[in-house]
Amino acid sequence: MRPLFLLVFCAAASAQARTTVAIDVGHFIEEPGATSARGRPELDFNRELAADIESAVRGRGLGTMLIGADGFMSQLARRAAAAADADFFLSVHHDSVQPHFLETWEHDRVERAFSDRYSGFSLFVSRKNAAVKRSLTCASAIGESLRHAGFSPSLYHADPIPGENKPFADRRNGVHYYDNLIVLKTARTPAVLLEAGVIVNRDEELKVQSEETRKRIAAAVAQGVERCLTRF
Repeated sequence: MRPLFLLVFCAAASAQARTTVAIDVGHFIEEPGATSARGRPELDFNRELAADIESAVRGRGLGTMLIGADGFMSQLARRAAAAADADFFLSVHHDSVQPHFLETWEHDRVERAFSDRYSGFSLFVSRKNAAVKRSLTCASAIGESLRHAGFSPSLYHADPIPGENKPFADRRNGVHYYDNLIVLKTARTPAVLLEAGVIVNRDEELKVQSEETRKRIAAAVAQGVERCLTRF
């Protein structure tokens, strides 16, 4: 007879292996998202970080599916549908700021828009998601892991200005409500959108595209996802 602790461990490992995380690469080729301070499209940042998150999540024994990595999935509702059999949906993005905060500078003889006003990560959940409570639990767990890894929430999305006004769901961990985001409200699973950093910020752009920082972010996100999903 196998010892009880071994049976418990095997049961937990088996349940974890059946848990699948859908990792959505934000944006697509025709609409590649924000443009960084040095002219790089957000889609490129999203692809790289999503791949690192997928690797880190698999390293914790969870299953994964990568959505939108080829850049051709332009219908956002299809992303949530593609993740219907997953246990959790994470959409990976990088952030910008409202247009009136942008300034210009010259980089490689090209005039580019930038803003060094804000930095940090943000997380979003929708109260129209069928599993909003679990979505918030997961978002808070991810935000807490990112903070413990040395990253800070940006917080500015709650500012009472046009284009922002996203109320806090968990201020300490950088989580906001964003009810009408299609990928969040149409997801059939708990769903969170991550803005990993502000790429119009010249310093943060360099940090988040470095392999070392990406892997630190990915490890923290994977830790938060695992902690969240093992609670249910």
